[in-house]
Amino acid sequence: MNKLNRILVLLPTLIILAGCAASAPSNQAQEENSQAQTSTVAKAAPLNYDSYAEVLTTYVTEDGLVDYQSLQENRQELDDFNAALGAVSTATYESWSEAEQIAFLTNAYNSFTLQSIIDQNPLKKSIRDITGVWKGRKFDIAGQSKTLDNIEHKTLRVNFNEPRIHVALVCAAISCPPLRNEPYTGEQLDAQFDDQTRKFLASPHGLKIDRDENIVYLSSIFKWFGKDWEQTYGIDDKFTGNASERAVLNFVSNYLSPEEREYLEQGDYKVKYLDYDWSLNKQ
Repeated sequence: MNKLNRILVLLPTLIILAGCAASAPSNQAQEENSQAQTSTVAKAAPLNYDSYAEVLTTYVTEDGLVDYQSLQENRQELDDFNAALGAVSTATYESWSEAEQIAFLTNAYNSFTLQSIIDQNPLKKSIRDITGVWKGRKFDIAGQSKTLDNIEHKTLRVNFNEPRIHVALVCAAISCPPLRNEPYTGEQLDAQFDDQTRKFLASPHGLKIDRDENIVYLSSIFKWFGKDWEQTYGIDDKFTGNASERAVLNFVSNYLSPEEREYLEQGDYKVKYLDYDWSLNKQ
């Protein structure tokens, strides 16, 4: 093969190689640009909860009761905070840590519940008197429209293995866990959830151990959502009841005295559930 023919044979290969070489910087630039955008989203700060904190400290008592009447008359700060929940983008929310996401969703649930109560004029005696309060009313949150049920059952319970949300989400009823008069934050979430658990179990609505009758009374919350404790706290050789009840009792025992824990572990008692008071948790 003469030199001209060899050049003609190699020419298509040279053209392809040149094309690849030319496209490499472009692809690299696109990748670097994508990484830069991702880095920008990853640096998104958690939502500022100052306005929500002001609402909680002003209208919620230390034991979790709410001055709904005054809040209804001075609701602008709560409305502004709830609007801020809707202004958070999906990308920003997804850039947060798991603890920050849980804190955000828990604060949103409680704040939207406050809004649902004060939207009623006159105020209802119970949240259950509000038509569609859990499944019908929708709120803008992180680029989506969600009901309270969606936040709790389709998001928090599905996306996170954190059963302590059930001592932090407040349904505006007397038998609910107390509404905390400070916002949840990702940085303090574990300590706040532990504190909430202790407060709830120490209340007459969370736990009652009757040694004389050998009965352990639990909040109905632990019956409704008992399965949420099984993944982390499931146990076969201690406590009593079905799988969910044993898991709940295992969880609960971590917040009790050594003597109470020993009593629960030996399992010689019945598990019953406390009546649930749906009256409004008003001050």
